[in-house]
This record gives sequence, C-alpha cells and structure tokens, in this order.
Amino acid sequence: MSLIAMAAGAALFLQQNASAEFASAEARRLEACVAKIEQSPEEAYEDGLAWSFEGNRPGARQCTALALIALGNVEEGAVRLENLSMSSDGGTMEQRAVYLSQAGNAWLQIGAAEAAAVSFTEALKLAPGENDLLLDRATAYMLIDKWDEALVDLNTAIANEPGDAIAHQMRAEVHLNKDALDLALKDVETSMAADPKNIDTLLVRGRVREAMRIKAGN
Repeated sequence: MSLIAMAAGAALFLQQNASAEFASAEARRLEACVAKIEQSPEEAYEDGLAWSFEGNRPGARQCTALALIALGNVEEGAVRLENLSMSSDGGTMEQRAVYLSQAGNAWLQIGAAEAAAVSFTEALKLAPGENDLLLDRATAYMLIDKWDEALVDLNTAIANEPGDAIAHQMRAEVHLNKDALDLALKDVETSMAADPKNIDTLLVRGRVREAMRIKAGN
C-alpha cells in the first residue's frame, strides 16, 4: 500500500472515530438533559437553549421541546417535535419515530386525540408494527370513538404479542362499545390471566357483566 493510501485510510479512521465519539457525547448530553426535566424543567429548558446556541443540534431541539411540554406549553412542544421529525438533520428513522411518538403523547395530554392519531400514524410509517405505537394510536382512536380503527390496531398488537394484558384490556373496551359482549368478556379474562390485580381491567369486567345482565333482561 502506498503512503498516500495509508494516510487516507488513517484519516478516514480518525474521522469515523471522531464522529462516533461526538454522537456518543451528544447522546449522553441528551440523556442528562431529559433526566433533568423530571427534577427541574426550567433548568432543563435553559440547558437546551444553551446547547442550541452551540449549533442548534437535534438533541438540543428535542430536549427544549420536551421541557416545554413539561412546563405546560404542550402544543408548542408537540409541534417542535413534529418539525424535528421532518428536519433534514432529524436522524435515523427510529429517532424520527421517537419524536413523533413523544409528540403524539403530548397531544394526548391535552385531549387533542385527532392530532395524536396523526402523529402516531406518521410514526408507524417509520416504525411499522411497533406495538407501543399501535397501542398509543388505538388509545387516540378510542378517545374519538373510532372503534373500528382502534380494533384494527389492537388486533395487530395482540398478534404481535399474544396475551399482552393492556392490549386485551383495551380490546375488551372496544368490544364493549361495539356491543360484542362475549368477545369483550373473553378479552377481559385473558387480560386478568396476565395481570389479575389490574384495577382498570376489573372495572371493565364489571361494566361488561352489567351490559350482559341488561341485555339478558331485555
């Protein structure tokens, strides 16, 4: 190998190594900033702003958006996360899906279920079949009485992870609202088998049994 080729190879190695170290440092800084949100969102927001002034990197924008949400500026934070997911430097598909998931959950905090469903739908385009996203979108659909759409997501989630207590509990709620009471009771029983002490599931079971009692009386 020529000296020129050796030098070029060494330069490429150093560049790749430096890039990996930079990415690792950015990830650690983001982790620290997000952790601070739980203790002091004001300080986390200020840290994010200071970080932004160094180059407005994605981690800084993500942290400031999450801090804004924690401070009660939910809509602004959610919009910033959605914008970050579409930015040229937004990162990998997985990272962009995370931004959209965080935006969707922010919309749910303020009852904006339609906006949440849109964010989760965009996230699922980047991370197809991701169960947490399917459950999140099903939650949004249920809040706006889109029971058929919620059922499709929950069927997919349960096919991916059979026996998941939360998914079966949610599907029981959907079946109850669609008056498919036998299916609702079956889902309740499956959910309780996985998590017998879940209060929410016990409440759904009570409502299903009451609906069955009323239906039998008619």
